[in-house]
Amino acid sequence: MKQKVLFICVHNSARSQMAEAFLNEICGDYFEAHSAGLEPGRLNPLAVEALREIGIDISKNQTQSVFDVFKSGELFGYVITVCDGSSAERCPIFPGVTRRLHWSFPDPAALSGTRRERLASTRKIRDQIRARIEIWCDEMCAVEAGATDSIPHR
Repeated sequence: MKQKVLFICVHNSARSQMAEAFLNEICGDYFEAHSAGLEPGRLNPLAVEALREIGIDISKNQTQSVFDVFKSGELFGYVITVCDGSSAERCPIFPGVTRRLHWSFPDPAALSGTRRERLASTRKIRDQIRARIEIWCDEMCAVEAGATDSIPHR
């Protein structure tokens, strides 16, 4: 059975959406990723473009409130905040959560400069998120493999 993972950032417009897309793509056999925001906004068009460049389409995704997810009663094995630490402290504590993790990434909405410069910075954030997801998937798969290796074979 797949473990459910919830990624949370401030607006659910870029970082959490990218993390959700990457986890579902890279480790979708083991995890079912979702995302939400503290103050949901609209999808960041630069995040949509940066993901589209590597073959992932999130353009039809909707943003949602973490408090609506919380009120739904859905259980998650992991809740991972991908915003800054002070924003992460505002997240609700989900019942039944096995682990709560915090991975801080810059906010694409806070970037300044020309469109080209902001897109370049969004690509860097995208690549940082992807690399962190890949590392986590490798760690989690190693844990799963280790758990089955420790079972005595008859």
